[in-house]
Amino acid sequence: MKRVAAIDCGTNSIRLLVADADPATGELKDLDRRMQIVRLGQGVDRTGRLAPEALERTFAACREYAAVIKGLGAEQVRFVATSASRDAENREDFVRGVVDILGVEPEVITGDQEAEFSFNGATKELTARADLQRPFLVVDIGGGSTEFVLGSESVRAARSVDVGCVRMTERHLVHGGDISDPPAPGQIAAIKADVAAALDRAEETVPLGEAATLVGLAGSVTTVAAIALGLGQYDSEAIHHSRISLAKVREITGMLLSSTHAERAAIPVMHPGRVDVIAAGALVLLSIMERTGAGEVVVSEHDILDGIAWSLAG
Repeated sequence: MKRVAAIDCGTNSIRLLVADADPATGELKDLDRRMQIVRLGQGVDRTGRLAPEALERTFAACREYAAVIKGLGAEQVRFVATSASRDAENREDFVRGVVDILGVEPEVITGDQEAEFSFNGATKELTARADLQRPFLVVDIGGGSTEFVLGSESVRAARSVDVGCVRMTERHLVHGGDISDPPAPGQIAAIKADVAAALDRAEETVPLGEAATLVGLAGSVTTVAAIALGLGQYDSEAIHHSRISLAKVREITGMLLSSTHAERAAIPVMHPGRVDVIAAGALVLLSIMERTGAGEVVVSEHDILDGIAWSLAG
């Protein structure tokens, strides 16, 4: 057993996993798994820079995580930063702050690396299941980007494209500083067009139509699953490996796109930080399912964070 700490810092959230990993058995035992919505990518699509208040929110979360890591005695720490910090002109401010707090440098990984971590984290438990056909198409819908990874035992093809729930919301649903609530038909059409173009780009590298099982990761997907399951509160165990039909995803996406901020906030499983971006995230998921012909999505709570942890356990 090796005690490791993995941090995944994305456009919308920053997450920590401290776990005991056993490479011999393939078991990853969680000791602490937590998430904060920090919106590091706030305004990056428009300004090209990380906002000072977004950096401070992220650093506050890092200080909390540093205390958890120290308390649990993790032997190794790996901090992976994704889309927002790849895009920002002032990413060095972010790097210096993380090093000062955690003592490790954030790795601003490529989209392909991000995809590989996501695939390994999501499929390690699925490869032994006889009820799921291969190859898997792992889809990680983040705040700023979405990763597509096709493979069976290992990655065959991968591509990262710049559509995510925060980026689509900021690009198409914000006008004059306010989010359209609910969005107009023209705004929804603009998101669909952006996602369709991104799927065209993804298909240049990843043969999406060859997927036998669609595996969906990250907060937009797990929130849609939680709504579909009718949960009274967010329950990771119930969500993990649930199978949500295309018809149900279509129904929930329609509901989210036609609802107000107050109506979305009142959904029991809705994290406050996802209220304004969940409609765009659900629409990304629906568009992917329609393009690939997937009749259902297998939802995984294990994703890039678990992949990062396994990278330390070898």
